Amino acid sequence: MPERDIDVVVFGATSVTGRQVAKYLAKRAPGADATWAAAARSPSKLTSTLAEVGVEGATTIAADVTDAGALKAMAERAKVVLNLVGPYTSYGRPVIDACVAGGAHYVDLSGEMPFVARTTRDVHAGAEAAGVKIVQVCGFESLPPDMGVALAAATARERHSEDLRSADLALRTLKLPPGIPRPNDMISGGTLQSLAQAIGEDDAERLLDPSCMIFDEARCEEVRRVSPITVSPRRAADGAVIAPMAPAAFINPAVIHRSAALGEHPVFVYREGMAIDGGTASLPFRIAAAGALSGVQLASAAAAGARPAVRRRASAVLSKVLPGSGFGPSPDRIEQWRWRMDIDAATTSGETIHVGIDADGHPGYLATARMMGEAGLILADESLASDRAGCLTPSVALGVGSADRFESAGLRFSVT
Repeated sequence: MPERDIDVVVFGATSVTGRQVAKYLAKRAPGADATWAAAARSPSKLTSTLAEVGVEGATTIAADVTDAGALKAMAERAKVVLNLVGPYTSYGRPVIDACVAGGAHYVDLSGEMPFVARTTRDVHAGAEAAGVKIVQVCGFESLPPDMGVALAAATARERHSEDLRSADLALRTLKLPPGIPRPNDMISGGTLQSLAQAIGEDDAERLLDPSCMIFDEARCEEVRRVSPITVSPRRAADGAVIAPMAPAAFINPAVIHRSAALGEHPVFVYREGMAIDGGTASLPFRIAAAGALSGVQLASAAAAGARPAVRRRASAVLSKVLPGSGFGPSPDRIEQWRWRMDIDAATTSGETIHVGIDADGHPGYLATARMMGEAGLILADESLASDRAGCLTPSVALGVGSADRFESAGLRFSVT
């Protein structure tokens, strides 16, 4: 990669998550001996937004997603561009193309799997030839589960000379902000709007395909047969009720199965969900809650698999009735979260591996922002990131050896 004057650019730094990424890099980049810059459409709004979060003296860049020249100039200055301008189905591709042409690695938070699948198929060869890493779905979806399962797979090979047969992930919320939970504490309006838009895409059926990011059709068939996506509630061995993953059960499986394909691992069973803990007395209520969440996701799946005209109408209705991009937690309610993921994996001979993932901060806003900022710093350092290029998953682009780096972002991995 030619010399650049900026290691990491935060494009869309005026967004709710973008300002948290900028805040993280302002504190973290000096210790990592890295430079960073904030970019947005409006220079005045960018300056005032950075001041609101206590960031002063940052390098700023004026760039708009509709200005190909400005995007190219930004990419040519940076080693890594972190893209916070969504929904990505509408606005992501120009930034990706500019990064490939300008030689900058690219990271985003897209969970819009039809768009991610199209990008993977259309851009991979060009990005690989250019030596550029395109890393999508690199926040709460799907960095922690992808890195955790990759750690389990690496451990299976190192300690047992075997591959994985299965991996089960359970998400648990350990601590919430004080007071009565609010609807906007959980899923952001931007995320909901992205899902609504994905349902209306011409290839929305890819939303339901755990192999949508894999090129080999024979492997795709095996993934669909061995590890289909399910959203039905189930019971865990410890008595927890497992509800489908939020915000959608259709994101992480495709990423994890692409990681396995890129790593030349055999196909294995992957399941995930949110664990609703409690005692015997609360069991009916926990099952009912899990059932309600399953019903919502089954309805989304049905809409994505319907005829094009039905999909478009459903997408339009959802876009109108769901909250917009301004819907989300208030700044005083993103710090006091703590959550955990437990991955229980088994090798082909039955050896067991447990990967624990502990994290601080609101999953979709604060934790995601810190993860993304740290991922940018890792990609900017050629001695840390993997030497692969193309459309990659977080674990393949960053390498499992970088897992400990995320402690700075409040994300901790352990393997037993």
